[in-house]
Amino acid sequence: MNKLSNSGLAKRALLALGAASLMLAGLQAQASADKPRVRLQTNQGVIVIELEAKAAPKTVANFVQYVRDKHYDGTVFHRVISNFMIQGGGFTPELQKKPTRAGIAHEGAQALANGAPRNTIGTIAMARTQDPNSASAQFFINVADNAFLDYRAPTTQGYGYVVFGRVVEGMDVVNAIRSVATGASGPFPSDVPTTPVVIQTATMEQ
Repeated sequence: MNKLSNSGLAKRALLALGAASLMLAGLQAQASADKPRVRLQTNQGVIVIELEAKAAPKTVANFVQYVRDKHYDGTVFHRVISNFMIQGGGFTPELQKKPTRAGIAHEGAQALANGAPRNTIGTIAMARTQDPNSASAQFFINVADNAFLDYRAPTTQGYGYVVFGRVVEGMDVVNAIRSVATGASGPFPSDVPTTPVVIQTATMEQ
């Protein structure tokens, strides 16, 4: 009788353990979907970015598609301002602009309402023109707290720049990039690294 009871208890324990493992796996998969990570292998080192897919779904989906399309491979950080930000994702080392898809809808207000971070040190945001719906592939990483870039109102000056993730590994690399020598080059009058800072590959982390 005791053997049967012990056997039954063992089976129940195994079933419970299996169910708990499946639940944990499901939670981990959901967490991975909500906060996917992108690995930027640069010639200065590795930067890992955790994306806020739940807070800024359109912006993250756009960025991830460019990663999957290998758009960022071989692009450079073409604009580096040491007390402001480092910007990349749009030009080759020869400062030739890469073609992109059409711009995406600005979701700054919704992203903040959904809990996205603001433009603080280590966050990543989309670059754009004066048109708030023009963000395509270029992005920047804040190396200072840039509150003036946050969404404030649906006006030309108030739209701000949509933050969609943060650096979780490699801020030392970001700081190394922010410290490189810069000058004029190609179509740009200033702020271009004198030695190209290249994103060799951009890949999704599992």
